[in-house]
Amino acid sequence: MRIVIAPDKFKGSLAAPEVAAHLAAGLLAADPGLTVEQIPVADGGEGTLDAAVASGFERRSATVAGPTGLPISADFAVRGSQAVIEMAVASGLAVLPNGELAALTATSRGTGDLIRAALDAGCTDIVLGVGGSACTDGGAGLLSALGVKLLDARGQKLPDGGGALARLAEVSVCGLDPRLATANIVLASDVDNPLLGPNGAAEIFGPQKGASPQDVLALEHGLECYFRLLSNAIGTHAVTSSDAPGAGAAGGVGYAALAVLGAVRRPGIEVVLDFTGLDGRIAGTDLVITGEGSLDEQSLGGKTPMGVAQAAARAGIPVIAVCGRTTLDRGTLAAAGFAQTYALTELEADVSKCMTEAGVLLEQLGAKIALQWATESDTKEYFNV
Repeated sequence: MRIVIAPDKFKGSLAAPEVAAHLAAGLLAADPGLTVEQIPVADGGEGTLDAAVASGFERRSATVAGPTGLPISADFAVRGSQAVIEMAVASGLAVLPNGELAALTATSRGTGDLIRAALDAGCTDIVLGVGGSACTDGGAGLLSALGVKLLDARGQKLPDGGGALARLAEVSVCGLDPRLATANIVLASDVDNPLLGPNGAAEIFGPQKGASPQDVLALEHGLECYFRLLSNAIGTHAVTSSDAPGAGAAGGVGYAALAVLGAVRRPGIEVVLDFTGLDGRIAGTDLVITGEGSLDEQSLGGKTPMGVAQAAARAGIPVIAVCGRTTLDRGTLAAAGFAQTYALTELEADVSKCMTEAGVLLEQLGAKIALQWATESDTKEYFNV
């Protein structure tokens, strides 16, 4: 019997490769005769880099500007002419010094540094996954790292961070890295928000990054100034891009990618399943296992488990989900395509212990799955396939 394990991370507990490894250990401990393949996946945000490396990309490192401007080491992934960049590793909440939020001063410059590093590596096809960002700077820092000049009224370089954008007086794109003209950039994001307004980057996501109500107003004003001057510099495309789905992603980095870098936005899970080659790799499999930390209503809106379930359905392969907990009833889970769902809370009622002891519990669930569906015939009988 062949099983493919294709989970996302269990946020706050285990990365996707760790989830897959623990499940595999449990499966094989119960039935050493199983053939188990691990394909960690993600939805375009945190974990996208791990998914790329697990799929054969080479992990590389670069020294970049962190979210507060201090230099940090950040990884990206390369396979031939392809590169995968995860914004969170350079400009994310998780790499803020001491975890201290910096709503007005955090920058996306480090993500631009990673794009430049990918270009230096000869990459012409770049996936930019933008979840988990710490900044609301409209991608100004990213563009600065790639050669765009942002100046104040005195002709001085504008400081990094969304809070400084209200002092922006001039934008010049003449120095934009010319290699971007022939690069294909995919914005991997499930965020539909525009750049500005009540559903925009500052209003919706600013508070998650530490912005007070007054900070949100300041950030919105700065993004409006930035939008006007960038539109003056590059024209109509910058105007229409501000309302495009995904422009508000990652504090407006989506806008910079769409308006200036010529990026194409795609749902994150689609992008990840493409570069992992999941459709081809599950061919001939008897069972697919997916999951994430919390399987809930949000999961049904295009998160990793649904993307994997749909891929399995296309191939006519039964799929089960493993999660830390689920808020969905059995009927909803079945309608979503999951023939069975296993939660860590079935083994341990204390959610905090489910997080700290997730590895052990996942191995127990893996063993349970193996013992229940140990043979291909048993699996097919259970799933009526």
